[in-house]
Amino acid sequence: MNAVPRPEAAIGPYDEAAQSKMEIENVRSERFQQLCLAALAKGRDIQAVEPWSEEGSRPRGLAITFTSGAQLWAGITGVAAPGEKLDQPETPVTGEPSAEVQLPALYEQGMITPARAELYLAALLVNAASDEIARAYGYSDRPTPAMHPGVGVEFHSGARANLPFVHTARPGQGRGRNAFQLQSEF
Repeated sequence: MNAVPRPEAAIGPYDEAAQSKMEIENVRSERFQQLCLAALAKGRDIQAVEPWSEEGSRPRGLAITFTSGAQLWAGITGVAAPGEKLDQPETPVTGEPSAEVQLPALYEQGMITPARAELYLAALLVNAASDEIARAYGYSDRPTPAMHPGVGVEFHSGARANLPFVHTARPGQGRGRNAFQLQSEF
């Protein structure tokens, strides 16, 4: 059997192991993205949630439009479970879903702050009742808050997913050009 030669990319020869690892990571982030799309679409203050990406820097994310017309773009990143090999298919681990929480108020005087968006989106992910999610939280709720706002998710497997907030826009505005330079209210 003759091997089919692989094209060389601009950065070097084709690396089959690296390609396989990237494909598996994409399946994991795609599965998390689908979970987010379903969970966040149920939010009473969310008008639409769609897949989003930025070529070269963020291969996967979410574009969220709130009922006010304000928008938020969040990237999707993840960390594998301890001992999990990224070149192997994922084995989801299930457990008791988190208890449902009350949805916090998203708007204050018709505006959203990144901190309010964190709490609201984390509550929607908890209320999705996924038996894979152990906990969801806003970055601001951590003992040492993150440099940028977002939402973290811990899975029963020990894996983690992150939704860092990348862009915001007020109603009628386009998204900003510079990542992580968020409006204080949108």
